[in-house]
Amino acid sequence: MADTKYLDWPFFEPRHKELAQALDAWAAEHIHDDHGSNIDEACRSLVAQLGAAGWLKHAVGEKIDTRAICLIRETLARHSGLADFAFAMQGLGSGAISLFGSEAHREHYLPKVARGEAIAAFALSEPEAGSDVAAMQCAARLDGDHYILDGEKTWISNGGIADFYVVFARTGEAAGSRGISAFIVDADSPGFEIAERIEVIAPHPLARLRFSNCRVPAVNRLGASGQGFKVAMATLDVFRTSVAAASLGFARRAMDEALARAASRKMFGKTLADFQLTQAKLAQMATGIDAAALLTYRAAWQRDRGERVTREAAMAKLTATETAQQVIDAALQMFGGLGVVSGQPVEKLYREIRALRIYEGATEVQQLIIARELLDDVGVKPQG
Repeated sequence: MADTKYLDWPFFEPRHKELAQALDAWAAEHIHDDHGSNIDEACRSLVAQLGAAGWLKHAVGEKIDTRAICLIRETLARHSGLADFAFAMQGLGSGAISLFGSEAHREHYLPKVARGEAIAAFALSEPEAGSDVAAMQCAARLDGDHYILDGEKTWISNGGIADFYVVFARTGEAAGSRGISAFIVDADSPGFEIAERIEVIAPHPLARLRFSNCRVPAVNRLGASGQGFKVAMATLDVFRTSVAAASLGFARRAMDEALARAASRKMFGKTLADFQLTQAKLAQMATGIDAAALLTYRAAWQRDRGERVTREAAMAKLTATETAQQVIDAALQMFGGLGVVSGQPVEKLYREIRALRIYEGATEVQQLIIARELLDDVGVKPQG
């Protein structure tokens, strides 16, 4: 890692610094950023590698170390967007089991996730219900010792390659978000199918799912009936902060590329670094990265202390993803025409960062969360 001074911040313990340095050395030897055209196979291979090397054990379990997850995502993102994705989805996809699963659930699923032998997925979004979870239409009704699921999910990462999905469906205990439950649905469940594979600008496995009279054992429900929104939000509170960390990884890689370009690019008898415009831009990039990192690791540290971090996680994700987009855009600009050539590091980063400003709550949603938390502190309940 080019800049590791942040690992000495008081948010971290010595073990966190050791973890980040060990992973960086491992990734430099084992992870490359050219995954070929078969993204499904590349993702499966990365999950297997991360599991065999012991990194995935940090993403599962009742006691999740948020700082460790964030450092792992930041480090992997610096090396490869797909490697970061593979790690993150093992955590997000199994996070509800770690937090709310029964002992039988945890014993059955989590060891296989940690070893990279089972691929996990988190299925919350629908065609008409993304950030607005209360608009969910996928429904589950109790039928003896099974639930029957009907409906669709979309934008589901690992869709098509996952071995199991944590699925959220309306069970009707109350209106809005209070009548939703969470279920573990194995990929081979009757009535479950991959309706469509979705291609995006930064390739990774993504799909639309369909449930048609899909029978799921009642024991596969996570948490109490009607508490699915709580399950989803608790899971996202952990991994939303890690999205900020992945953004930091992309931004730091872009900063490294920009510094190398500025130092080597000859222009008008000087180097690009000699121009004050370049120096000002580099200063803005570095300051933005540090500001985002402080917010990110504050949120991770607070959660590891057992504090509620809904506002802090939203601030971290909002700032880190928006800052990373600006840093990467500035780095690409320094490369000129070369920056938009397919396969160049800054071109890949430009495609990788864009989705992070949307998934797990778009920037605009984070703004609403922050404002509502602030207003709630002073006893104001905004309407609409």
